[in-house]
Formats: sequence, structure tokens, C-alpha cells
Amino acid sequence: MRMNIYACRGRSERLSRFPLEVAAVWSLYTVVAVEILVTYSRLPARELYHVSGSGLTGGAGRALVFLNFPVALVAIAILAFLSDRLQGRSVKAVALAGIALSAAVFWPGVVTQSNLDARPVNAIAAVGVLVAVLLTVVAAASLGRPARPARQPGDVVRLVVALVTLGLALPWIGADLGVFFSSVPVLGTLYQTGELRSQPGVAGLHTAVHHGHHHGMDGTLLVLAALLLSRLVVSVRRGWLAGVLGAYLALMFCYGAGNIANDFWLEQVTKRGWTTWEVPDVTTPKATPAWGVVVVAAVLIFSVSAWRARRSGARWLPARPETT
Repeated sequence: MRMNIYACRGRSERLSRFPLEVAAVWSLYTVVAVEILVTYSRLPARELYHVSGSGLTGGAGRALVFLNFPVALVAIAILAFLSDRLQGRSVKAVALAGIALSAAVFWPGVVTQSNLDARPVNAIAAVGVLVAVLLTVVAAASLGRPARPARQPGDVVRLVVALVTLGLALPWIGADLGVFFSSVPVLGTLYQTGELRSQPGVAGLHTAVHHGHHHGMDGTLLVLAALLLSRLVVSVRRGWLAGVLGAYLALMFCYGAGNIANDFWLEQVTKRGWTTWEVPDVTTPKATPAWGVVVVAAVLIFSVSAWRARRSGARWLPARPETT
């Protein structure tokens, strides 16, 4: 009984504070958004990927598309978390509106790899992201200073996965900054970036890793966000919402991993001439074997996470009533 009382007090304490994980996610995405704005503003469109604008207008346009994909996907999860922590029907209504606006990114054609110029339709999901940012500010002001995150089962795995992901993403981090690693010791040996390479099915030679933002980097950001936000699932008060968020984050993680695998394999393996086979593209959801793998992997991760959460006493599906 005493242990249960202490556990309830600890859980109540976590719920009364602003989640540091949310602040970390926003900080990460803000840094990348600034990198995109600066790089696309200073480099000509011909050195970038599927954009036509240049200067500050071009940079702002590409940053707007970035707010759609992948930021809007993460904003949906953050809004759901905040709606659970904050009190009041008006707050929950605002969060629901932000989720609906952010979900515009799911509409076919809103963001396409073949044309990354900003369009008016991209303003819809961007407004949803703005709602998420404003609600985060409200939460930070009303919930008080962030509590120091408590250690959770799986944190070691999260850290290892994050470090591996960042290691794979180094060429894309350089691309976001508009630099190649060709003349950099060690990095220039491990990764090819500015070397001219051919690609199966594409005529001519081009740099192995073009300047600017890559969908592999989008995948990296989704994986990192899923790892951070997954730590909050066990503190969600409503069991059904914890289950939905757990499933959403598992799918986000696997979707991000699929984009990393596709982009990294193409640039660092196929373009070296080691093989002509390419990891299938999963950027756009389709009824394909590759997407089947993404979904099955997400189901497995969710199932294992839910089992471990139930075993530790967390309220995942099915929901259990509050007790006092």
C-alpha cells in the first residue's frame, strides 16, 4: 500500500510539470528548421533538390514545407499529450482543432518529393503546427518548470537507437548545413557526399548527397521524436489515449526508420556501385510489401511496449478506472 501511495505521488508530480521531452523535440525541430531556412536562402536552387525558388523567399518556402512534413506528424502527438495534461474543455477543443489542421499533411499531394516548393495548401498544416507551439507555451506557463525525467525501462535501448540513427544521419546533417564531407578526415572516408555518382534509372552524374534537406533526415527526426515522446506514454491519464499514442508513435518510429533505410542505402551503398538493388521507397503510404513491413514492425513494437507497460502497472489498453 505504501509503495502504491508513493507511486501515485510520483505520477501526480510528473503530471503536474511540463514534460521536458516535449521541449527537447521542439528544440530539435527548431534547429533543423533554421538550418533549412539559411541553407535554402544562400544556395541556388540548382544545387538543391526539387525546388525552384532562391533567396529568402525560397528558404522560407522550403521551411514551410518542412513544417508540413515531418513537423505536422509530430505536432499531432504533442497536441494529444498536452490535451491530456492540461485541464479545461477549451484547451481540449483547441488541441483537437490543431490535430485536425496538422492532419492535412496526410492528404495526397499536399507534400510530394517531386515538387518541394511551397503552395497555399501547405499553410493548413503549418497553422496546426502553430497551434501546437502556442499550446506548448501555455502548458509551459501553467504546468511550471520541467521535472527531471525519471529513468524508465528501455532508456538504454532508446539511447543506443538514437546514437545509431544520428550516426547514419551525419551526411544529411551536413547537407542541411550545405557542406560536403569529401575533404573531412574520417567522415570523408566513411561517407560519400560531394562525389559525383550515377544512380540506376537516372541519367547523368550528380553528387552522392545533394545539398539541402533529405527525406532520410525527416526519418531521423521522426525516429528521435518517437523515442523521446514514447517516454511520456506511461504517464497519460486516459488508458485509451495511451494506447492510441503508443500505436501512433510505434508507426512513426517504423515509418522514420523506413525512410532512413531507403535514403541511406541509395546514397551510401547503391551509388557506390556495390549493388543495383534499392531499399523500397516508403515515403508515401501505399499498399506495398514495403509498407506491409512498416506496419507489421509497428504492431510488434507496440505489442511488446504495451505488454511491458502492463507488466509494470502502467494503464494501457484496456483502460482501467481511476482509483483514489
